[in-house]
Amino acid sequence: MMDLILWRHAEAEEGGAGMPDSKRRLTARGEKQAHDMAKWLRSQLPKRTKILVSPAVRTQQTAHTLALPFEVEPKIAVGADVADLISAVDWPAQSGAILLVGHQPSLGRLAALLLSGAEADWSVKKGGVWWFARRNREGQDQTVLRAVMNPEMLR
Repeated sequence: MMDLILWRHAEAEEGGAGMPDSKRRLTARGEKQAHDMAKWLRSQLPKRTKILVSPAVRTQQTAHTLALPFEVEPKIAVGADVADLISAVDWPAQSGAILLVGHQPSLGRLAALLLSGAEADWSVKKGGVWWFARRNREGQDQTVLRAVMNPEMLR
């Protein structure tokens, strides 16, 4: 069995002229969103969850709120496609739990693929988590949506 947890970075400042997208930082609201979601995640995550984070500043700031070790994974950077994300997490062959801290639209497209079998432009809210499990029941592999949680739901 594998748990795949998708966590979209929290609210970030708008990109301006001359500011690379990868350097955008969390806003004060985004920091609160990330801390709220991290508190919930820490109470839920299986031990030894592998955490993969995009190289973008805002995703690393989001992941830091967990206070757990993580790896920066270039395959899931801004602009990554669903195939990049699947490759980074080795879905569904990997076992255990992986938390992927990344970006739209790739997280939403991956969520759509996992649930419906086709990529579509589904929205993962800023700071939101979609938690999937891969299991085998009666000889059939199944993908199950275990939870969808957004920062606003935690207040």
